[in-house]
Order: sequence, then C-alpha cells, then structure tokens
Amino acid sequence: MKFPIVTVAMVSVALVYVFWGQTREQPDSTDPARFANLQANPVKISEAVDWAITQVPQICAQAVGDSDDDDAVAECIKRAQPRTSSCRRAVYDRFPDYVNSEALFRDVSISMMNCLVPQSGIVRP
Repeated sequence: MKFPIVTVAMVSVALVYVFWGQTREQPDSTDPARFANLQANPVKISEAVDWAITQVPQICAQAVGDSDDDDAVAECIKRAQPRTSSCRRAVYDRFPDYVNSEALFRDVSISMMNCLVPQSGIVRP
C-alpha cells in the first residue's frame, strides 16, 4: 500500500491555516462613527448587526432598570447570547444586504436589540 502523501500534505496545510486563523488578532469592534454618513458610505448589514450585539450589556442594564443588580444584568446577557444566531438570521432575512440610511440603520439595530433582549411593554416613569 502506498503512503498517502497528497492527503497528508492537504491535511497539514488545512491545520496550519486553522492555527494561523486562531493566532491572528481579532478585529476591533466597529466604531460608531462608521455609521455617521451611511448614504455616502453604506455598510454591510453584518457590521450593523455586530454593532448591535456589542450593545447587549448596555441594553440589559437599561432593561433591568436603575438598580445596581449585577446578577440580573449578567443573567440578561447570558440569556441574550444563545439568541444571537437566530436573531442575526431573522434580521438578515428581513432587511437588505447594505444599510444606506439612518432610518434603515435604526430599524436594523432596534430589531436586533429587541430580538436579543425582549422587554415588556411596561412604561416606567
């Protein structure tokens, strides 16, 4: 039986590629200033969705209220994490591929935030 040199080489290259991808620096989070002039510089919907996901801790703090209950905020964040892929898919299906207006950005971000951290309709004074 002949030694599978080609297969071993291909698997080795694939492993090197995976390890290289793991060691690369993660990209910085999206700067909110990136969304300032969407008509001149439209963004992919994935960038807007990624930004909305980074806002989950602030949304959870707002949803919990003014109390200093860190456990409630942590629980809210923990509940939001498993929803990211389904919320992302729902927003991708509902909106166009590029966000080119403030109104569309607002709709995308609010839809994503409401999906990640659903809040009751109770109005607080």
